[in-house]
Amino acid sequence: MAATPSLDAMFGSKAGGTFLGLPACDDLASLDADIAIVGAPCATPYVSVGAYCANGPRAIRDGMAAFSANLAHHDFDAGGPLLPAGVRAVDCGDLGYDEARTAENRETIRTAVKTMLDRSAVPILLGGDDSVPIPMLEAYAGHGRFTILQIDAHIDWRDSVQGERMGLSSTMRRASEMGHIERIVQVGQRGLGSARPGDVEDALSWGAKFFSAREVWEHGTEAALDLIEPGTDLIVSFDCDAMDPAVMPGVIGRAPGGFDYWTMVWLLEGAAARARIAGMTFVEFMPESDIDGMGALTAGRLVATAMGLIARQKAGD
Repeated sequence: MAATPSLDAMFGSKAGGTFLGLPACDDLASLDADIAIVGAPCATPYVSVGAYCANGPRAIRDGMAAFSANLAHHDFDAGGPLLPAGVRAVDCGDLGYDEARTAENRETIRTAVKTMLDRSAVPILLGGDDSVPIPMLEAYAGHGRFTILQIDAHIDWRDSVQGERMGLSSTMRRASEMGHIERIVQVGQRGLGSARPGDVEDALSWGAKFFSAREVWEHGTEAALDLIEPGTDLIVSFDCDAMDPAVMPGVIGRAPGGFDYWTMVWLLEGAAARARIAGMTFVEFMPESDIDGMGALTAGRLVATAMGLIARQKAGD
C-alpha cells in the first residue's frame, strides 16, 4: 500500500476545504448565518519569530478534514448533530495580513468582526498569534457589555513586550482598558510565564479573577465557572497552551500540568450553561511544533464543540 490509510480517503473528505465542510462565505458584506468562522493568521508579528502562528487556521481546518463529510451525523459529545435544524454556520476563509503592516492587520480583524456582529453572526476566530483577541474585542464596542473567559497558561497583563503594547502577552491588560468589558475571568494559569509580580498585582487590583490550572485539577471546573455571572454576555478567549502538551504539542510555550480534552469540554459546556456566548477566539496554535497532527485534531474538535454549543443557544435548546 503506497499511502497511509486514512478516514479522509475512506469517506471522500480532503484537506484544504472549509472547516468541517461548512458552506463558504466569500463576502462578509453578504454574510447570512448564525455563526461565522474566520481565520485570523496574524495580528502582531515580531522580528524574532515573525508571524509564528500564521499557519494555525489552515492546520486546524485540516485537522478536522477527515470528518468534513460527516457534519450531519450524530455527535456523541454533543448528544446529537452539531448544528440543530435551522441554525446556519459558515466558514469565511482567512483574513489577509502583511508582516510589515501590523496596524492594518489589526484593522482587518476589527472590521471583519464588526461586520459579523452587525450581521447578527457569532464570530469564531481561528488564530493566529496571542494578540488576535485585542482587535476582536475592540469590535464589540457598542454591542453591549461583556465578560471575558480567558483559558490560558498565561495571564497576558504585560503593558508592553519589546516596545509593543498591542501584542504578545498584553491581551487582557488591553481588554481591561475597554469600556465595554466589565469582568475578566482567567482560568488555567500555571508555571513560569511572562507575568511579573506587578502585572499580577495590577490584574487583581482591576478586579480580574484567577483560577489556576492547579486549582482546577484539585477542585474541578465548577468553582472556576462560578466566577461567571449567570446571564452575562460572554466572550471566550482560548489559548492552546492552556492544554497539556501531551495532547496539545503545537504551541510556542509548552508547560506541563495543563488541561486535557475533557476538562476543556467541561469548561466550555459550563460557560455556555451560565452565559450567552457572544464570540470565541482560538489562538496560539503553531502547527510547526505539532506531532502527527494530534494538536490540530484536538484544537479542531474544540472548535467544533464550541460551534455546537453556540448553535444550541441560537436554537434555544
